[in-house]
Amino acid sequence: MATDAPRQCVPLTCHGHSRPVPHISFSALTDEGTYFMISACKDGNPMLRDGITGDWIGTFIGHKGAVWQARLSHDASVAATASADFTAKVWDTHSGECLWTLQHDHIKKLRIFDLTDSPKPVNGTDAPATKTVSTSMAFEIGAGIHTANIKFIVWTQDPNVLVTASGNTLRWFDLPSRRVIKEEALDGEIGSCEFFAPAHKIREQSDIGQGLPVLGVAAGKSVYFWGGMRATEELKRQKMDYTVASVAIDTKDKKFIVGEDIPATWARVYRWDDGSELDIHKGHHGPVWSIAYAPDNKLYATGSEDGTIKLWKNCDGSYGLWRQNGATGDAKGAE
Repeated sequence: MATDAPRQCVPLTCHGHSRPVPHISFSALTDEGTYFMISACKDGNPMLRDGITGDWIGTFIGHKGAVWQARLSHDASVAATASADFTAKVWDTHSGECLWTLQHDHIKKLRIFDLTDSPKPVNGTDAPATKTVSTSMAFEIGAGIHTANIKFIVWTQDPNVLVTASGNTLRWFDLPSRRVIKEEALDGEIGSCEFFAPAHKIREQSDIGQGLPVLGVAAGKSVYFWGGMRATEELKRQKMDYTVASVAIDTKDKKFIVGEDIPATWARVYRWDDGSELDIHKGHHGPVWSIAYAPDNKLYATGSEDGTIKLWKNCDGSYGLWRQNGATGDAKGAE
């Protein structure tokens, strides 16, 4: 049931990073009702946290440049990070060890690496603990099509289709043919491009997107949303009065959040149906570059230029470290 009244709870602040946080994402919901959060940071040290409390679990050490994106597998057993050091790394989230280093020496090329033919390294054997996979082991999709840096890559519900965000353009690629099947030029440079949906067990036909993940994109002074198995059905686009840095959608409560770009520092919450403003989140000291909803839909996180992550409660009553009337305090950073 949608709730229009803002839930003015004090956010939890996650410290530990020393530079801006360009990307955050959550794992899926476990059978026990827990989940995890991973953050990319320009300090080169992505961090794993408890998703509900924001408490620090560990830091993945090994990149030699800023980390721009970080994601967790469905079961949170492995993490993937992409860095300015021209590598992507795959990590064991239990041990913190790097399993694979994927070489990727070009920011305008889209490559697919098949790790099923590259067995997981095992420590304590004669084989190296980390396996380096060269670009010759990958195959390129859409050679020569991207003329600007590829900033985001997301998979649709159809495993044969993925979407790239490059410059001001979204492109949908069919993997078997390696060709573009749809292209959209947007209002400006793309700031964020993510799929949003709660855990499978709480999705409903009445949700925005009819129970399927919704693609949310922030670009220029506009936000866009697409749905369907291939995310090719435009659901909504809305012009804003300011340049946008990020966007996220609550498909159940039917609202969306927009992070303002430089020089602003706020995240604004809007009603889906009419675009009216519901709330303003203040507290960051720099633009909000990334917004992510938890899989149980009871909180969302914002990552900022100021190097912090904030968790905002998205439900009534007590939850996690929040008491009925507020929060218990900041989450722990790296020790």
